[in-house]
Amino acid sequence: MDLTNFRVFDFNEGLPYVSITSNGLTFNKSVIMKMNYPAYVRLLINETDKQMAIQICGENDARAVQFYKQNPRNILSVRFNSKDLINTIERICEWNLENTSYRVNGVIVPEADLMLFNLSDATPMT
Repeated sequence: MDLTNFRVFDFNEGLPYVSITSNGLTFNKSVIMKMNYPAYVRLLINETDKQMAIQICGENDARAVQFYKQNPRNILSVRFNSKDLINTIERICEWNLENTSYRVNGVIVPEADLMLFNLSDATPMT
């Protein structure tokens, strides 16, 4: 049997998602792993369709922000605490993040080097 087109499934990755709270956005380890540990990304927002994406980019690309940085405790998550970003998402989605936090699953789009989050599909976190 030819196994050329097979790859080993990694059960450690899990489902990629971002948690959105009044304190910030936290991307889980699966986002980092499925995107191949990108050092820099650009955060993209589509207000019309209520979508957010993170796209892999280089350090010197316009509006690049540091994303994954290996740390001594090997914590695999990334957090953005920008109040402007939090307020923008809260406004777009008509949420009150002081009362409810949300989780949004991500979908990898390999041909565009990005992960897409449909904010309309957010589920309240308890």
